[in-house]
Amino acid sequence: MIILMKCALYLSALTICGVYAQEAVGKIEQERNHPSELNETPEEFHEELYVQPMGSGFVNTYFQFTTKWFYKKEENLHNIRLVPRSIAEILLQYDIKELHISLTQGLWRYESWGYPIKSAPPGAEVWAWFAAENLDSDQVDDQWTRVASTLSGILCASLNFIDHTNTLIPKYGFRPQFISAAGQNFTKHLRYSSLPREIVCTENLTPWKKLLPCNSKNGFASLLNSVNVYNTNYHSLAVRVRTFCLHKNECFLEFTESANLVYDSKMLTTSNTNDFSLRRLFGQGLNGHCPLAKSSKVYVNLNSPANYELNPSPQYNVSSTRGSFTSHYGVYDIQQLKGQRLFNIAWFQRKASNSPLTPPPLCVHRYIVGQGQERGKLVTQLANTHYSTLRVILQENIPWFMPIYMHTLKIRNQRTAELIKPKTINYYPGVQRKRPYHLELLFYLPSQTSVEISFDFDYIFLKWLEYPPDANHGHYVGSAVITTQLPLARNYTAIPAWGTVFADSFNASESYYLLQLRTESLLLSLPTPDFSMPYNVICLACTVVALAFGPIHSIATKRIIIEENAAASATFYAKILQKLKRKPKTSLKQVISKRKEEKQQLTDIETAMLQNPDTANSKSKEKSM
Repeated sequence: MIILMKCALYLSALTICGVYAQEAVGKIEQERNHPSELNETPEEFHEELYVQPMGSGFVNTYFQFTTKWFYKKEENLHNIRLVPRSIAEILLQYDIKELHISLTQGLWRYESWGYPIKSAPPGAEVWAWFAAENLDSDQVDDQWTRVASTLSGILCASLNFIDHTNTLIPKYGFRPQFISAAGQNFTKHLRYSSLPREIVCTENLTPWKKLLPCNSKNGFASLLNSVNVYNTNYHSLAVRVRTFCLHKNECFLEFTESANLVYDSKMLTTSNTNDFSLRRLFGQGLNGHCPLAKSSKVYVNLNSPANYELNPSPQYNVSSTRGSFTSHYGVYDIQQLKGQRLFNIAWFQRKASNSPLTPPPLCVHRYIVGQGQERGKLVTQLANTHYSTLRVILQENIPWFMPIYMHTLKIRNQRTAELIKPKTINYYPGVQRKRPYHLELLFYLPSQTSVEISFDFDYIFLKWLEYPPDANHGHYVGSAVITTQLPLARNYTAIPAWGTVFADSFNASESYYLLQLRTESLLLSLPTPDFSMPYNVICLACTVVALAFGPIHSIATKRIIIEENAAASATFYAKILQKLKRKPKTSLKQVISKRKEEKQQLTDIETAMLQNPDTANSKSKEKSM
């Protein structure tokens, strides 16, 4: 069964860029001569770590956790053991046969880092294959929206923003990697979407680790500490689900989780050397292996531009030849290191070397040019350093707020300034607020040259509610996807489409090597209104209303009460008490006359004292008495 799976996936990969399936005959014969059967165990789990020192002191670490389950019938998806229940329920509820999810922060540098094992654009990317009996496009759209909402809850990401305004239906760039049961010729439906604005943080890493059989307590997942993971130049979390059904009751499920990290070793040490270790990269050593894992291996790439010495030395070395390029790997089998906790591997640089990595045969860049905020130009540059012509598929995902002009599309050879005519164009015009612009180009890229694909677009005005909270920051444009097949495997470490674990890439020579590249996500500054003016108007209007409202409200609500009327309304007893307590009023004339009388009496006494002192004294005593 495994032989047929590999052959079917190999045939699917060969048809991506128009390569005929006749070239797979040799692959089929090779698999028949070296058969491999499914293990008696219906479910198995593998954990792997790949470490590659790159140029300029950067280190790439790639974690892969693979669960293979021979569940036979669809009804058996209820009886889970190692596969997460949430993933099994998605396969039961929806007609999904293949699912890919990636959450990425940062940009992969192809020129200096080579090709990654699994390419992913900045932000979030989701694409899935649907296949079932009597399944039409409208039903797929409805299931696609519900699947996105379900995955949003599982991974704590903003995947619920995936809808018809940012969803594409690719025609050439993607091919299925699943197998339907024999005799079931279901119509296959593909949906693709990306959210370049999505930010990856600890809220995504924690639920991602919970999908593993051993969580993050044991095994390789114990190295994925959020403090060290998000202190990297590039990190990407991915989930892949594939189903293989050779017959109706012989189905096989592959569930893969991967984490791709790029560290700068110069930031991990204070010395001038680029020495590093697992403890410096992840803050601790390897805490054993997962008890549920069938294999737990660490692969170290020994073909580094800088000459490193490993301590401890690998248990054994493996040589792999792919397309006339030989690579050497050191292998550590963690399950054989019994009794060792917090296992550590150290890389010591023998001599200082900043020799760059050999540039890969195909590189891509993307940017926006133009002046003003009326019209711009989107440019994509492809550079082919190989000696043969490459057949390339370019997929553009243009948001609806970026209307493009197809008559301005040009593919120009920068070496000869000649225009290249595309072999196939697949274009779906966008509709504002309903559908994005979808463009797929298939053309030949000449050897030892670079081409420039460009087209014009307009800057449009949006409704004020359609701007994000940080409107002046700009709007993100998703990455373009470049699909091709390389005739050589230089700087190529991807796992074949028929493979499940990293060891399947050893000596996996093929006629062509499938390659997908993602460009930079762009930041588009649309005409933005002055959002401070509404604030100023609101403040002024509120001030005027407050000043006018106070007096009007006081006049309209207060009652004027006359004091006399209030006294008249008092009771009879209250009036009597008020009169008793009231003091008699003395007029001003009475006071003046009284004071005059007192002064006159004093004058008379003084005169009498002068005339007869004895008589005056007796009178004054009588007066005082």
